[in-house]
Amino acid sequence: MGGRTTAAAARSTGRPGLLPGPRPGGTRHPLVAVAMALPLAVLLTVAFGGWDAVVVQASSVAGLLGR
Repeated sequence: MGGRTTAAAARSTGRPGLLPGPRPGGTRHPLVAVAMALPLAVLLTVAFGGWDAVVVQASSVAGLLGR
């Protein structure tokens, strides 16, 4: 196959490969997007010490919704 990877070769021939590309519709389920983004958001929040700001904002929003 001249140096192409298995997945690239399979995509070029139209057969499913080991690492399929994006779905034909190009959309992803919202829960999958949340599952991908949430761990990184938590990691960045903890790493940069922003947890207090998140708590303050959440309590402010809760206070506004309670009115």
